[in-house]
Amino acid sequence: MKRLKRKKQNAGVGVNGNGPVTREPDCGRKQKLAEIHQALISDPVDIETLRRAAASRGGLLTDELRRKVWPKLLNINVYDLPHKPGRDVRENHKDYNQVLLDVRRSMKRFPKGMPATERAVLQEQLIDIILEVLKRNPQLHYYQGYHDVAVTLLLVVGERMAIALLDTLSNYHLRDFMDPTMDSTKHILNYLMPILEQVDTELHDFMMRSEVGTIFALSWLITWYGHVLSEFKHTLRLYDFFLASHPLMPIYLAATIVLHREKEVKQTECDMAMVHHLLSRIPQDLPYELLIAQSQDLFNQYPPSLLAKRAALQSRKSLSISTFQAFQLSTLHQRPDSVLQRLTKAQGSTTSRHDHQVKEWQYTDAVKRSESS
Repeated sequence: MKRLKRKKQNAGVGVNGNGPVTREPDCGRKQKLAEIHQALISDPVDIETLRRAAASRGGLLTDELRRKVWPKLLNINVYDLPHKPGRDVRENHKDYNQVLLDVRRSMKRFPKGMPATERAVLQEQLIDIILEVLKRNPQLHYYQGYHDVAVTLLLVVGERMAIALLDTLSNYHLRDFMDPTMDSTKHILNYLMPILEQVDTELHDFMMRSEVGTIFALSWLITWYGHVLSEFKHTLRLYDFFLASHPLMPIYLAATIVLHREKEVKQTECDMAMVHHLLSRIPQDLPYELLIAQSQDLFNQYPPSLLAKRAALQSRKSLSISTFQAFQLSTLHQRPDSVLQRLTKAQGSTTSRHDHQVKEWQYTDAVKRSESS
């Protein structure tokens, strides 16, 4: 039986209300902050260093850094953001009623203790963000769980930047989930069992005998785990990782979680309902840094191309996979924000879009501070 080699982990990660604060040695944190800052001001932006920082222990550390790095990971110009949606974005939109229902049910995704009036404002923004992206991309189809991705972005970067990030994610990382049918989503889920087979044949065979399938991981995948995690700090850590990684990384993490629970699974009655019940309830105390490191190891050992050959999976069926290399290349020639600002001014733009975005970020921070007060 093959086993995944686990990397030795050092310190854990703690988080306060305003973003992650590592318990790693202070010098390590300072060095990481310096590396991220240097990568951001390099011309062109050192995107590889930013990816490594986002994926490595502790992720991007704070929401302030996320607001700077997330746009670079997705090739977003912070000085050319979409305008706030007008009220007409809701008119005659075929998905409006479903989006409204889903957002109204999303109270647990907002910080505990947030005043109802502030949450209501954010929920209205969330509706508009989703509808605006769908309006811009008529080829994309809304799915339940999409709002879980959108709300994570909104809470960190504000309304206008959230539109820009969600638009790019929807056309690349989330693209397979936004087809008119579930075929492409099932295709992505189908990578789970081949990964397990490569690492632990006994566990794989047990799950095959139970006929549990892969549907237990559906909500993990399509919401980037945002719907199933109770702690926002863990969601943010995973978003750092996923934004810097291949679109299939969430399914590698799903495999790693199942492998982490190997003993529990094997001790369960080999019955579809019993195994599904166990796996669909994701533990809230998972060692996320360990699992992230193991997911990256799994991806390196058994890349999608290898799995596709062994499991007769055709990667060309996946738009997320087939477009990822070109998307990655497009992020390599970005200018630092200071240069973009000068170019914007030189082009005669007197409207400070960035100032508006800063105000949104300040509002977001104020909302988060209200959580801890």
